[in-house]
Amino acid sequence: MSNGNDNEKIMSVRNSIDFDIVGDNIQDMAEFTIEKYEFKNDITLSAETREEAIDKINSALWQKVEELKLRRREILVSMFNTAEDALSDVIDEK
Repeated sequence: MSNGNDNEKIMSVRNSIDFDIVGDNIQDMAEFTIEKYEFKNDITLSAETREEAIDKINSALWQKVEELKLRRREILVSMFNTAEDALSDVIDEK
């Protein structure tokens, strides 16, 4: 399959991920992680440290989201290839 074809086909598949929800979840995870740390260590982080931690956690988690997007694309390409192979099998049997 050519790369141009791959992109056209993949673009025709609807994105089932709502990134607003992902962003909310990431924010919740960052805050929960900090609160858990504060609870376990019986401390309260300064506003500055908390903000820095939230930024760093958000950045790290969004990087994971980007990795998942790339992996999703690879899976979609594989699925289209599998579909084409299955079609070829049927046509070759005729």
